Amino acid sequence: MTKLRLAIVRQKYRPDGGAERFISRALEALDGEQLDLNIITRSWQGTPNPAWHLHICNPAKFGRVSRERGFARAARACWEREKFDIVQSHERIAGCDIFRAGDGVHRVWLEQRARIVSPWQRLSASLSPYHRYVLQAEAEMFNAASLKAVICNSEMVKQDILRHFTLDASKIHVIYNAIDSQRFQPATEAQRYAMRQQLTLPQDATVMIYVGSGFERKGLKAAIEALAHSDRYLVVVGQDKQLSRYQQLANQLNCLDRLRFVGVQQDVQPYYHTADALLLPTLYDPFPNVVLEAMACGLAVITSTGCGGAEFIQAGQEGFVCDALDIKALNDAIVATPALSQNSAMGEAARRRIEPFGPQRLAQSLTSLYQQVLKAS
Repeated sequence: MTKLRLAIVRQKYRPDGGAERFISRALEALDGEQLDLNIITRSWQGTPNPAWHLHICNPAKFGRVSRERGFARAARACWEREKFDIVQSHERIAGCDIFRAGDGVHRVWLEQRARIVSPWQRLSASLSPYHRYVLQAEAEMFNAASLKAVICNSEMVKQDILRHFTLDASKIHVIYNAIDSQRFQPATEAQRYAMRQQLTLPQDATVMIYVGSGFERKGLKAAIEALAHSDRYLVVVGQDKQLSRYQQLANQLNCLDRLRFVGVQQDVQPYYHTADALLLPTLYDPFPNVVLEAMACGLAVITSTGCGGAEFIQAGQEGFVCDALDIKALNDAIVATPALSQNSAMGEAARRRIEPFGPQRLAQSLTSLYQQVLKAS
């Protein structure tokens, strides 16, 4: 039996990125199948599996539009030359067989961002050559006759696509990300004690954790504002060029002493182990892996209606969901979420909710989708 030659397109492969974790979990789960795995990328960080074939497409770039357009052309030339059986792109490039909408719909992100930026920034975004390029590339890709399937990691993104593009709903497949609930486990008492000592957090405090880089989109401002009117602590994992602005905000709201900024972490699990709940009032997030990881670690989740992860949360059971900018509702949720040492029912419900979504389920979903796409060809 000849192997199916699958090409996965991702411009910049960073092991800590959400899309990359989807790719690596999928590829590792699919590895035993009859697949010849190829990655088309500009640069790969980390150590790829020696069985995967890397195709480096790194044309010269002179700014963001040139970077996107240049990679799109080079990637398309590569897959046309190689004649792969299936091309699955994680970038907005017309001509692929399957597109994974891991970043959601760009227009919806711009609509959400418009809620928090100044009129000048809104005007600037509407005139930006980069945003115009992305909107055009997205439309060309969704309208391309060659597009056979779209993978969404949430029902929210599927509805966003149907609202903005004339794509047949039967082409859109919701395949949730995988989570290894054997690897991500709730903290033991000893683990929680040790990590809280390390971060100088009171052992009896109720601690929230925020995980994400790009603080504007992920809602750190709202998280700090909501937390300020409580006695809760917050551990912030991630980085942002405007870090000092968020520290100043916390200082103005007299809660800086209850925040711990710990930067990007290669292994986030010990930080989940310090916490009682995940706080992620993100403006627009198709389905962040951190929601699954936190739930696997037995944490309740407080997130927003603009987060695909909200699909896994019923109010008061696995956590709470509210508008990303509703500070009062966020504060109510923070106050209503108990410390795990007092009541672990929400954390236990959260872990039960994600347990079925292991790597094997993801592999089966993808394999069956690839078979459908091949038949359609």
